[in-house]
Amino acid sequence: MSDLQESKPARPTLWGFFKEVFNWYPSSYPSEERKLLFKLDVSILVFACLCCEYTVSLRIEQSSLNIWGSRKSSDQTNISNAYVSGLKEDFGLYGNELNYFNVCYYTAYVVFQVPGLLLLSRPKLARWLLPGLEVLWGICTFAQSRVTSVHQLYALRFLVGMLEAPVFAGTHFILGSWYSGPELFKRAGTWFICNPLGSMVSGYLQSAAYTNLSGVGGMPGWRWLFIIDGIFTIPVAFIGFFIFPGIPDSPRPFYLTESDIALAKERARRAEIRRPGKLGLDVFKRSLKRWHIWVFVATYACMIISSYPTSYMNLWLKAEGYSVTQVNQLPTVIYAIQIVASWFGTTIAAIYPSWIIYTIASLGCLFSTLCMIIWNIPKGLKFAAWYILGLSGCLSPILYSTVNTIVKDDSEERALILGSMMTFGYSFQIWVPLLVFPTSGHYGAPQWIKGWPVSFVFYFLLWAGFITALVMYRRKNVTVMASDSEDIEIIVDQAPPKSAVKD
Repeated sequence: MSDLQESKPARPTLWGFFKEVFNWYPSSYPSEERKLLFKLDVSILVFACLCCEYTVSLRIEQSSLNIWGSRKSSDQTNISNAYVSGLKEDFGLYGNELNYFNVCYYTAYVVFQVPGLLLLSRPKLARWLLPGLEVLWGICTFAQSRVTSVHQLYALRFLVGMLEAPVFAGTHFILGSWYSGPELFKRAGTWFICNPLGSMVSGYLQSAAYTNLSGVGGMPGWRWLFIIDGIFTIPVAFIGFFIFPGIPDSPRPFYLTESDIALAKERARRAEIRRPGKLGLDVFKRSLKRWHIWVFVATYACMIISSYPTSYMNLWLKAEGYSVTQVNQLPTVIYAIQIVASWFGTTIAAIYPSWIIYTIASLGCLFSTLCMIIWNIPKGLKFAAWYILGLSGCLSPILYSTVNTIVKDDSEERALILGSMMTFGYSFQIWVPLLVFPTSGHYGAPQWIKGWPVSFVFYFLLWAGFITALVMYRRKNVTVMASDSEDIEIIVDQAPPKSAVKD
């Protein structure tokens, strides 16, 4: 039995394991169900891909299909890459402005999380909310290329954060509404691939923009990256109005038949995924009475605090005197490792106990942060430490899939928890970086004398929180099973003897 009490496949042989990793449409499923899964994969995952401008550009250049994860990470890497590729010098930013950009972004990001997720749980809005936000997001991203002062950029970072707020957790909510068990873990891991992929391609695009577009049209290369973002984002976002399915109770898109919807609802019933109910203040009351929101929100906050330095290897490279091209390209190795870790780690978590995968990835991150605390180590080891941080790629999709699995009995609570995780997790991004991860000064980047020890502690707490959630869930299941057994015994005891039953 797995750590989540889900119907994961039996632990296979090496060949069986290889087949199970790529077995998205099991032969044991009826053909109608396999066709439904394929339609959902194409619509949900591909729309998520198309909403990421970096992945879109890469897909067009390579004529291949990629699946997008979270645009938030690539967007933040975007501003970081622009900062080290000319934005800093153009606007004379020699203080903590990079942190202030992030503060504006995260302030809006946290405020609009819970309202956005609760709106997304409404069937009639679920189909249209994310595509609509994507269109507006593209417009604001494009506008960042035309800023003439740092204050305009602060305002646009706020708007970008507001529009992007429900996208990441909302996509996890959508996945958890259609899939369950191994299906969910595999899709979540694959979808999350393009979280680091977006960041990885951002580095190459910024490098190319700096090299080939600097001065074109009288604009520096960092402005061209925002233009590229807008050009790709706005057109493809409109596609979402046609292909994004929302949740099973949303208005039916053209490619799903009535029987498809009926099957999807039956699948949800079999997996005990509760359909949306009435949305009211009661969702807060009943959620606060259960352990789920407290443990998962605290765990995700630990993830956000611990992982902050991962995307700032470029600051270390710049301090070491590497060229602009190297500063943008060398950190992409981290994202390449995250790609493999997010897909492979989450996929095997659908086969083997997820706590084992989580422990292995956490140990790698703890080792890396310990190296950074020591700091005075060989440069090769420091490169290795930065790159090993890429193992963190599987931590988020495994955690979100676990939330979707454990809280599947209450759709509104699940939306509230996913939104609250992002709200409280990223609320720390508003002030923690200013205290422990400053850009400049004695305690500033890239050594972060205070920051790396803090990251080490919270990586450990992240692992402890995840294990706590699994233990409490299993304990609850054991209690329920024991209670059910007692009820059966009572019924048996109260049954009349056979001699008393008339023929």
